[in-house]
Amino acid sequence: MNFGFSYIGLIFLLMLMIPNIIWAKNKPKDYDKYVKNESKILLIFERIGEVTVTCVSLIFTDFNINEITSWTAVLLTAFILMVLYEIYWFRYFKSNKTMKDMYSSFLGIPVAGATLPVLSFLLLGIYGKNLFLIVSTVILGIGHIGIHLNHRKEAWSDDKT
Repeated sequence: MNFGFSYIGLIFLLMLMIPNIIWAKNKPKDYDKYVKNESKILLIFERIGEVTVTCVSLIFTDFNINEITSWTAVLLTAFILMVLYEIYWFRYFKSNKTMKDMYSSFLGIPVAGATLPVLSFLLLGIYGKNLFLIVSTVILGIGHIGIHLNHRKEAWSDDKT
């Protein structure tokens, strides 16, 4: 693991954060109702994961492209997952912006808005052979995906009542 600035980490973080900034003004109807029910334990995992993934993605040069090898396929797959994440957001922003729109599957991937970036950063960690990013992403995934699976479950059960 090598300290230094990661331009790849920055690109991935921008791909993650820009749609989330736009989303802040385009939240689904009744979203705040669901936030009140979030597990405090999952929220702690999510917050720790967010901070550590952000920091680790930027401070190790392990994620930068130095040469094209067979490992580059892992980086390419991670990037493709981030592109799918962007497409997921385009679909959401064009929708009616309901909880079901937010949490419907995308290409068969459940809670794609949470799952795609977590898988992408996990692959980025594997590509960079960076245990810190791998562990940080697992922590993030437990919290972030867990929270969003619970939101999805609530949204679908609310729809039945």
